[in-house]
Amino acid sequence: MAIYIDGTWRAAHSSDRIPVENPATEEIIAEVPDCDAADVDAAVAAARAALPAWSSGSAQDRICLMRRTRRDMLERRAELADVITAEIGTPTNFANKIQAGMALRALGSFIDALPEGTEPQQLDHSMVVPEPVGVVAAITPWNYPLNQVVAKVMAAIAAGCTVVVKPSELAPLSAQLFIRLLAEADLPAGVVNLVTGSGPVVGDALVRHPEVDMVSFTGSTAVGTRIAAAAAEGVKRVALELGGKSAAVVLPDGDLPAAVLNTVRSCMANAGQTCTALSRLVVPRKRCQEAAEQAAALMANYRIGDPTDPETKLGPLVSSAHRDRVRGHIARAREEGLREIPCGPPDRLPERGHYLAPAVFVSEDPGASLAQEEVFGPVLCVLPYDTEDEAVDIANGTPFGLAGSVWSADVPRALAVAGRIRVGRIEVNGVGPGPGAPFGGRRRSGYGYELGPHGLREFQVLKSLGVPA
Repeated sequence: MAIYIDGTWRAAHSSDRIPVENPATEEIIAEVPDCDAADVDAAVAAARAALPAWSSGSAQDRICLMRRTRRDMLERRAELADVITAEIGTPTNFANKIQAGMALRALGSFIDALPEGTEPQQLDHSMVVPEPVGVVAAITPWNYPLNQVVAKVMAAIAAGCTVVVKPSELAPLSAQLFIRLLAEADLPAGVVNLVTGSGPVVGDALVRHPEVDMVSFTGSTAVGTRIAAAAAEGVKRVALELGGKSAAVVLPDGDLPAAVLNTVRSCMANAGQTCTALSRLVVPRKRCQEAAEQAAALMANYRIGDPTDPETKLGPLVSSAHRDRVRGHIARAREEGLREIPCGPPDRLPERGHYLAPAVFVSEDPGASLAQEEVFGPVLCVLPYDTEDEAVDIANGTPFGLAGSVWSADVPRALAVAGRIRVGRIEVNGVGPGPGAPFGGRRRSGYGYELGPHGLREFQVLKSLGVPA
């Protein structure tokens, strides 16, 4: 495997390699370059050199490139899904429908946003001109490796920026395949460049590079805060999509079975490794036990095993280290005295692979660790409440503000409660925002937006021009 700089696949300056493990088999399936600062310098220089021509080109040319890329992604959708399954262990059906599907919808949302999103606006005797922010460092996570590369790279180039993308070292293969598709769609040299490597070396070099104008990062809150601090030294624009501890609030008149089913699907999707996962179920106290038992029964029916088997619904976690972290959250919940609801026999796990049985806990204390911290695994915390105000307080009672859900037979009431929950994205009775709606968080979930016209604008700056009469 090589890196992609200035329109060519080349060997990295560094000779070090990073193994890529299949988390279902624990086998090494590939190696990628462990790049260094020299590789980052070359990639940024290529992006800087390509910026004038790309940023001054027409929106129609960008649309044509994006449409060709989308066509090729559709034709090779199964291949993209298979690569994602191999590198992170997500079941093949989920990889095809959700992982690849989300990336296609994200790309479509940027095509729809052009060319209007790049046109000047008349304001009094001024002309307000949106311009590309410049060279973008896109640092992407492992849990949705294709979607996040597409969401950052395609929004940035739609806005007229050039990009250096660094995928997670745990899941770089789908990013490499996507860049190959872009190159085959006649991407001009230098507009998008790919370097692989670790966050502390490659990621830090990108964030601090004086020729990088903006950093777009998706990942943990802990890493995001360090990136924001480092980028501030260069007064760079930063967009952060970080962690979450999302709550599903079921009002007394809500459809409890439907709410529990929707919450479990969200909590279990991608083995719980989703920033928007509904990992807290907030229910009326008198129905708490009922809700917890329903959730445990649903989770017990998830077939665990080989992610390439179409019948599998729960694959492994991405690594042994991450599995151990999730186990630590479960152990702490038990130590703190939270009530565990059995989800089936633990011996149903495969002998090989980083598998973990799902877990359900009931907590009377909204401040318990399991109700406050992002677990990033198939673990659900059920919390009882007595009043609507208390339910809202529980939903808002974490440091995060990414997503949520509200259930009620009275839609205006559900919308009113949703309006009180301080998150960036919320479902009402299981209906979520469309693919063109902005995606972003508040508080320790980050700032900035992805998808659609708002995601495109994230990569623009505004210039105000006085227009003589």
